[in-house]
Amino acid sequence: MPRHELDALLRDQDGVVAAFQVLACGHDHEFIRSRLRRREWVRLHRRVYLSHTGPPTWRQRAWAAVLHCWPAALADESALIASGLRPEDPPGHPSDSRPVHVAVELNRRLAPVEGIRLHPIADLADHVQGNLSPPRMCLEDALVRVASRQRTDEAAIACLADACQSRRTTPSRIAAALSRHPRLKRRRFLLGVIEDVACGAYSVLEHRYLTRVERPHGLPTGKRQRRVRPGRSVAYRDVEYPEIGLVVELDGRLGHELALDRWDDVERDIAGLVAGDTTVRVGWGLVLNRCRLALALARIMEALGWRGTPKSCGPGCLLDDCGRPSTS
Repeated sequence: MPRHELDALLRDQDGVVAAFQVLACGHDHEFIRSRLRRREWVRLHRRVYLSHTGPPTWRQRAWAAVLHCWPAALADESALIASGLRPEDPPGHPSDSRPVHVAVELNRRLAPVEGIRLHPIADLADHVQGNLSPPRMCLEDALVRVASRQRTDEAAIACLADACQSRRTTPSRIAAALSRHPRLKRRRFLLGVIEDVACGAYSVLEHRYLTRVERPHGLPTGKRQRRVRPGRSVAYRDVEYPEIGLVVELDGRLGHELALDRWDDVERDIAGLVAGDTTVRVGWGLVLNRCRLALALARIMEALGWRGTPKSCGPGCLLDDCGRPSTS
């Protein structure tokens, strides 16, 4: 590697470089020592340097961790941050307070380093995108590994659904990643989640509505995330029952009481009404009271012409086995 390529290397690696790269550019160890003496560079890890003396950014810490463990790649949460699916500096969590997750080959033994969390992985090259900057684990592999470690089902659902909603990946690619990790914790649950995401349940609230309101109470299966054009704008309907002209909009946002938000909702509902559709807006409070919501929706659906029969979801449900309001 010619000497003039060192500057280009520093630009490509956010100002971070390893000693082996400097030597490959035609420089020697005295060149590195002189940069450190003049405080043009600062050491981040053993034989890894930053070309300024200010605090490193998250990406510079990520590059330094990968180069220190080279050959290596960002893993898990750090791979998601580098891919843009997680913020580099979330509120209350400065970038220098979080470890950088790094994947290395399974048979390697590296000494622990503060700020770096190692993840030994068999056949590392099969799970890594080495052409990216910094090199990182494939998005889908990182997603399923992170989702499997979430403390709650809701957090695991959000991890996978958010990635699909952002159009960064697809349910089929996530399912393929799950097949590559047969020993992953909660794998069966995650496979079920990704099947629901493939049906269009692109948020935790939508997943809860699908699995706790619609399915267990025998309501008809809605069409999800259908693209419509009410007026000049484009919108996506959360759940639509076109046979009876019913639309269920699921709103999991907080602070949605603002006047502008409410007017947007009203205008969408008016456009639907003009087109012959009835819109019901549902938030977290209603979905958590799932049996009562199912009973209310069943009544609306019957009034709109549905000829099916809702059912009880189990003991204590507000619906009996014949779909009537329970008297117990």
